[in-house]
Amino acid sequence: MAKYLLIALLCIPSAASAARDTYPKNPNIDVLHYAFALTLSDETDAIEGVATIDARYLAGGQRSFRLDLVERRDGQGMQVRRVTVNGAESTFRHEQDQVFIDLPAAPEAGSRVRITVEYAGVPASGLKIAPNKYGDRTFFSDNWPNRARHWLPTVDHPYDKATSEMKITAPARYQVVSNGLLVEESDLGDGMRLTHWKQSVPIATWLYVLGAAEFAVQRVGSYRGKEIQTWVYRQDRDAGFYDFAVPTMDVLAFYEAKVGPYSYEKVANIQSNSVGGGMEAASAILYGDNSVTGDRSRRWQHVIIHELAHQWFGNAVTESDWDDVWLSEGFATYFTLLFREHFYGRDDFVAGLKQSRDQIYTFYADRPDYRIVHDNLSDMSQVTTGMTYQKGAWVLHMLRTLLGDDVFWEGIQTYYAAYKDRNATTADFRRHMEEASGLELDAFFQQWLYQGGVPWIEGDWTVDTGRGQVVITARQVQNTYAFRLPMVFEVRYADGSTSRHRLDLSGNASATLDVPAARAVTDVIPDPDTQLLARWTFARR
Repeated sequence: MAKYLLIALLCIPSAASAARDTYPKNPNIDVLHYAFALTLSDETDAIEGVATIDARYLAGGQRSFRLDLVERRDGQGMQVRRVTVNGAESTFRHEQDQVFIDLPAAPEAGSRVRITVEYAGVPASGLKIAPNKYGDRTFFSDNWPNRARHWLPTVDHPYDKATSEMKITAPARYQVVSNGLLVEESDLGDGMRLTHWKQSVPIATWLYVLGAAEFAVQRVGSYRGKEIQTWVYRQDRDAGFYDFAVPTMDVLAFYEAKVGPYSYEKVANIQSNSVGGGMEAASAILYGDNSVTGDRSRRWQHVIIHELAHQWFGNAVTESDWDDVWLSEGFATYFTLLFREHFYGRDDFVAGLKQSRDQIYTFYADRPDYRIVHDNLSDMSQVTTGMTYQKGAWVLHMLRTLLGDDVFWEGIQTYYAAYKDRNATTADFRRHMEEASGLELDAFFQQWLYQGGVPWIEGDWTVDTGRGQVVITARQVQNTYAFRLPMVFEVRYADGSTSRHRLDLSGNASATLDVPAARAVTDVIPDPDTQLLARWTFARR
């Protein structure tokens, strides 16, 4: 079947150019580490910050260093007070939500620089300072996709990953959680407490996390020496500890066995008010205010599975630009379904696929030209849509069908090993799947990722008693975008037996398949194994 699928898909011409990301990257400067020292207060929503940035020059001749930081306007935003370069005062410009720092001399390739930025202000976004559902004051981050710049001076784009640490001074009644491992927790004697977390694995800026609240905290256990923690509002202690006790351990074991090693130093599941569902911050995952139900809600368990899948895809292997976000969301969505298949069974997996397929067709009814790998985003609110999740997952499912399980998992594992704690593109992923399979996959990727549309099929079947055959006919009827579609049909016989047959659909040409029918036929079923992203009308003629 895989060979037939390949033949059907290889004839599609390349139809899209490479995606373009217009973010102002500087490929000659590599940020290595961020250290943020922040002071939080109960008297004001303003934060005080000192960011220390360690970087190296990949090429000589740089005259300025650019950071993202939203300016103060209308009472919100950040104001930079002072900047130093290697300990010496530096001039700078803060304009158009960027800080341009003058370098004292053009550095040589390979040299290092340490920049400090002292700043203060009220975050307009990115860090939510507000009461939780119980009316208690809390501080929670939500940086996706480019909102870390509202409270942290950074290169706020996924291409430049770095290690990081947060030293948070806050009123002592708060417990503070962040990425990585807890380095220090000290009462300062003035009603304030210093909490220091350090993340030793490089991550993208949208994955930086800060949570400060009156938490109940449980050390649930450990997986391969990495602690699993639960952080919930103090009022939700019992219900939250019960809910988050599972399925983290099982999910970690499944993804490690199928993909590769977990990259981070802990797993913390955290109740918060800054997200509605979940946010996959590396090693410290945020879930919504209402994530604690006390009954281990299947819906919320699916969110846990999805956010844990992101620790592999999106976090450890991070898209090089926002246009390739399906490498994060499509993967996490499909790997959630794969765990559901493993844990709950095949029927649950198929139900999830069918639900996703319905959502895809509802979306494309209004936006028929939408492409999964888009380009040149001018509206960052459109970085993701439901299609980067649902259609992205279906692309992986069809790729798995095309290649077979053994080859698919080989490609996934080599891709993960090559780009773990690094950045990747769709082309990188395709190359690893081609190397694992020995097949040319450009046509498959072009059809499903770089062009719009979804296929609609009309078909029927009849029994030609004179010739002793079942005649199956089908054709594509969508108005735009041609697809090469290998459809599988299951012929069901009166004696309970079945047979499988394949029909190649190309463009809007009608295709016919004759199947010998030596015994009585009761039905013909399209796509019996739920392997094709298509919608159809199909009946006996």
